Amino acid sequence: MGSEYANRLNRQITEAAPWSPLLFMPAGFALLAYCCNRFFPGSQGSGIPQTIAAMDVSGDEKRSSLLSMKIAAGKIVSTLGGLCMGASIGREGPTVQIGASIMHMFYGWGPFQTAAMRRILILAGGAAGIAAAFNTPLAGIMFAIEELSKKHVFNANSSTLVTVIVSGLISLSLLGNYTYFGSSGAFLDWHTGVAAVLSCGIVGGVGGGIFSKLLTASSFNLPPRLAALTKNRRVLYAAVCGLFVAILGVCTQGLVFGTGYAPTRLTLEDSGVLPWYFGLAKLLATLASSMSGIVGGIFAPSLAVGAGLGDNLADLFPSLATHSAVVLLVMASYLSGVTRAPVTSFIIMMEMTDSHQMLLPLMAASVIASGASKLICPTALYHALAHKFLPLPQRLQGEGKSAQGELNPEK
Repeated sequence: MGSEYANRLNRQITEAAPWSPLLFMPAGFALLAYCCNRFFPGSQGSGIPQTIAAMDVSGDEKRSSLLSMKIAAGKIVSTLGGLCMGASIGREGPTVQIGASIMHMFYGWGPFQTAAMRRILILAGGAAGIAAAFNTPLAGIMFAIEELSKKHVFNANSSTLVTVIVSGLISLSLLGNYTYFGSSGAFLDWHTGVAAVLSCGIVGGVGGGIFSKLLTASSFNLPPRLAALTKNRRVLYAAVCGLFVAILGVCTQGLVFGTGYAPTRLTLEDSGVLPWYFGLAKLLATLASSMSGIVGGIFAPSLAVGAGLGDNLADLFPSLATHSAVVLLVMASYLSGVTRAPVTSFIIMMEMTDSHQMLLPLMAASVIASGASKLICPTALYHALAHKFLPLPQRLQGEGKSAQGELNPEK
């Protein structure tokens, strides 16, 4: 609810003074970056890499540098602040870290004493975070299994699965049974829609792979001078990123600000026509917002980028399939390309749009997209970013094994 108010406030400001983002967004990004670094270290960015790193940390000691109630509080305030500023961010990554932080608080109490129990708590909290963000309990469960526990054995008969399922159902009972993007009547005949599935899977996967490659490169492979700027002048760097997003927003009449929910829903309902540049502009705005170091997720903006690219594809090839079907397929494909979590991607799209009749096409397109993305960016985005949050000895150990050929982080 808070994110909706923040988005609404930003729209009101930009509608009243269209040029004002050029003034308040650089200052707002700088302030948010300063507060995150000064008062809430560990809260920057999506929050999913921190959660994965907390899962991967060896040993059973309790660490507060990645998951804590202080970080959760900073995550809430900073996410709302970023949405008020108009940053191209979502709430789903932050809710994963918030949920994991809340559950991690119970580690060390009662039966929650071992490293395995710590991972159970983090899994349950992360699953509830995704479920709460979009009211998609099944996607929350699959995200926990497919993404958070990728490096750990997941026993379907263990208490982990029970805890994750219960967390998703609790979220559903609190939020009610609504669909994030409404109900879509899109339909694609499986036998005659092979070309559409292939095309949408490749377009979405390539787009998601490019985004992942650029965001990973901005964290690890920047030129030395620019890398020094991002490390030593974080506030100034955030202000520059804010100015870039503001320019994009002014040029697109505010379409790239926020989560992108409104234009995405209009496109899905065939009731709005997006400009041809929306997908590319939203991708760049999301990339700049993520690079700035402020708090914010990339799930919702990625769905908006996918909607824009799907709209482009539907316009270029109107005979490929119905407009809404193409948009749905590219949205799932782009999300799969970014996250490399194809099962989560097609389930989340099915739950968010009530499009169960699109299950098989969404499934196939998401798997194709994940494969196409891997050719461009071999390392999964969240796991690449999680590496820098691991303790230094564990990072060096992983790098040493990689150098000896025992561990290849690109796989």
